[in-house]
Amino acid sequence: MCKVLQVNRSSYYYWLAQRPTKRARENEAITQLISNLFTASKGRYGSPKITRDLRAQGVKVSRPRVARLIRQANLKSVIQKKYVVTTTDSKHAYPVAENHLNRQFNPVKPGLAWVSDLTARAAPLYPYRGRLAVSDYDYGFV
Repeated sequence: MCKVLQVNRSSYYYWLAQRPTKRARENEAITQLISNLFTASKGRYGSPKITRDLRAQGVKVSRPRVARLIRQANLKSVIQKKYVVTTTDSKHAYPVAENHLNRQFNPVKPGLAWVSDLTARAAPLYPYRGRLAVSDYDYGFV
């Protein structure tokens, strides 16, 4: 195999007898600590909080190193969605308009179907530099 790969036999045996470096041993120990903190946080902590906790324990480590070790250990933190305020009141007693268009958006002739959008922004309808402040496109007149 050494002849095929064009590697000296002495280099192969040197590689075979090589022990892990000091840095590799440190990374292994830190990865174990990271794994413990990660499981203790139920998978919610990322590299900034884990780095903070490791420093509190007296381990001198940087955030990029912790991030790299987390990636190498295939640990992915659970990202919790932010709470979004819902402003739609679906439980109202107001009458709901019938759907006459029934998703047929291609009328036979112009002016047969008129649509509007309730999400349009409120804008003043006063002249501004000789024209309206909002375009006709904003209200579906085009």
